[in-house]
Amino acid sequence: MSHMIQVKINFNKERSFCYYNKKGKRIRVYNGNNFNQNLFPNKEKNLDKRKSLLNLLKTLIENNLNYSSQKDYNLNEDTRDIFYEQSIFKERVPVKLFEHPKIGSKSVALEIANLIRDKQSKGKSCVLGLATGSSPISIYSELVRMHKEEKLSFHNVITFNLDEYFPMQPNSRNSYHKFMFDFLFDHIDIQKKNINIPRGDLNPSNIESHCVDFENKIKFAGGLDFQLLGIGRNGHIGFNEPGSIESSITRKVKIEETTRFDAADEFAGIENVPKDAISMGIKTILKAKRIILVAWGDSKSNIIKKSVEEKINELVPASLLQSHHNCIFILDKESASSLNRIRCPWVYTNINKKPKNKISSSIFGWSNINIKKAVIWLSLKKKKPILQLTDEDYNENGMGGILEIHKSAYVTNINVFNMLEHSITGWPGGKSNSDDLNRPERSKPNKKRVLIFSPHPDDDVISMGGTFSRLINQGHDVHVAYQTSGNIAVSDEKVLEIAELIKRLTISLSVKDLNKLISNEKTKIEKYHIIWGAKFHDSLKGLLREKIDLDGYSILNKIKGIIRKSEAFQACDYLGLEKDKIYNLDMPFYQTGKIKKKELSNADIEIVQNLINKIKPHQIFAAGDLSDPHGTHRLCLRSIYNSINNLKSKSFMRNCFVWLYKGAWDEWGIDEIDMAVPLSPNQILKKRRAIYKHLSQKDVVSFPGQDKREFWQRAEDRNKNTAELFSELGLAKYGAMEAFKRYYF
Repeated sequence: MSHMIQVKINFNKERSFCYYNKKGKRIRVYNGNNFNQNLFPNKEKNLDKRKSLLNLLKTLIENNLNYSSQKDYNLNEDTRDIFYEQSIFKERVPVKLFEHPKIGSKSVALEIANLIRDKQSKGKSCVLGLATGSSPISIYSELVRMHKEEKLSFHNVITFNLDEYFPMQPNSRNSYHKFMFDFLFDHIDIQKKNINIPRGDLNPSNIESHCVDFENKIKFAGGLDFQLLGIGRNGHIGFNEPGSIESSITRKVKIEETTRFDAADEFAGIENVPKDAISMGIKTILKAKRIILVAWGDSKSNIIKKSVEEKINELVPASLLQSHHNCIFILDKESASSLNRIRCPWVYTNINKKPKNKISSSIFGWSNINIKKAVIWLSLKKKKPILQLTDEDYNENGMGGILEIHKSAYVTNINVFNMLEHSITGWPGGKSNSDDLNRPERSKPNKKRVLIFSPHPDDDVISMGGTFSRLINQGHDVHVAYQTSGNIAVSDEKVLEIAELIKRLTISLSVKDLNKLISNEKTKIEKYHIIWGAKFHDSLKGLLREKIDLDGYSILNKIKGIIRKSEAFQACDYLGLEKDKIYNLDMPFYQTGKIKKKELSNADIEIVQNLINKIKPHQIFAAGDLSDPHGTHRLCLRSIYNSINNLKSKSFMRNCFVWLYKGAWDEWGIDEIDMAVPLSPNQILKKRRAIYKHLSQKDVVSFPGQDKREFWQRAEDRNKNTAELFSELGLAKYGAMEAFKRYYF
């Protein structure tokens, strides 16, 4: 190893820690016997001896856990393995990974249900701390299902919600009070008197006493048996924003600007997002007997890494959970993707040793895929082209096992270099009359039917505008399907701008002028168009001024959808795509008029499936990124996967390649890329102009996350960065590259 990690185990009956002493890094282990020993597993270069020391470490931890009260902490075999992995990968809080958020949500819901039933069997109340946001929705959905189908009763449950906006009326569509009733309370048999949600409708002078009363209610109930948490992109838990101190209790807080910006569209503009909230404090949260934090999607991966692997830092509030004795992070593979166990496990453990369980999705075994991932990581870490890596580089970074397979760095380097080189192509639809053995796409058929799925009306050009254009220019039969209208990303101001234009056109152009413009004697413009144009604009202003009723929202959202469809049509027309090859699917799950969407239904899947079956494509391009802030991409991708699964027995599907692109928020890792399409300066410019056609998304991005750049800027920087990484690895230097990962079904 290039560095030494000292492991110091210091057990005592009151508190126990496992220290990774590079210097002072620690991981908590449960209470146990008094014990002191120093271990140096990673200093030992002899692999067998190092394994022996690591096994000793595991035994010490397991013995300590066995001594602990299993009744209090539910320490089963899986839990012991979690703590062992935690130790190996230098994680400061236990982590459990799941293949899919739905599976993880069911696991959390089952733990809550078991706790409720256990308390019921003892005649006790079950006190739950609950969270809002997108992450817990599937958990609440599963609890509702268990209530209806498995007779899970909530009659003994007392709940305390983390937070609420201030000011905020309980019946407001943006209130967390309404959220909880919509997703949970209205569907279960909980006693209304047992529901406690911070109030956002108080007189400011009464807030302090309300917060004190809230804390007292928790104490009177016996404290929180269980606390469910989500995590913000800045690390906030509840509305405990960066800088919140560990001793904080329920109080009025200021909401950070980035958090308000993320909520802007839900409130029809950041100016309408409350600047304050009432939130349970860090101290109150940490008093819970059990804490589970859930996070889904790779947009959370960076903050998860900071919370799990770095030292406690009040600027990352979630990191304060490291001090809790019974807390676990429930993650999917995407949200855990930046953790050491996923990013570079070979540095910390022998990846040829198969894990005893499926808790971790750590890389196992030196397959070609894992070798590619490791060599790319090593090349970038050492800042050396792949072909210049040495045996010493491999051995010093835990990758000696690769040399046992390939005998030398020289052979490994060439193999990985060729993998990368063969992924680069200027023919995304395949190059006709050529050897395609080392190309990502087939040469036949020469002309392919291509179906591009775009979750929103601009994802296609943002993510693969250059490839889109090249497929058309190279003679392929290209079709594009917009899965949703994307209407919620259009600001009210943009609608008024267009309405103002319509008003000016109808007032300024005479009936005679309009009839001349149309040049059709059979179609005459009547004078009433002037009245209509003016009233259209004034009515919209009135609706917006009055914050719009439900019917008004429906009409407004329809107009916004039309705007985005028009923009998409213009972008496709600019790229040279015929209008009869453009499909607006308007999938039902999206049609809520709000950021929060419905669950994916059979109707959604049927729409996608029917289109695939109609076109019978040789290529499908789909958004494979799961980083969009509100989960639309995830649902759109799932609809495609389900459709493919239903159709895969069809003969045409056996000749169909599925290529996944990433969106505006992220890019594939170099090790994940199966096809990289270089873009010339002219193609970059053409792509930018196609993005410009989406004027409603220009200048102000509705869902920027923490990235304030416009979409065209993100796309160009991302494509440029991909090209630069290929160059750093020792391959040809291009100005920009669009990247794709193949999905095998």
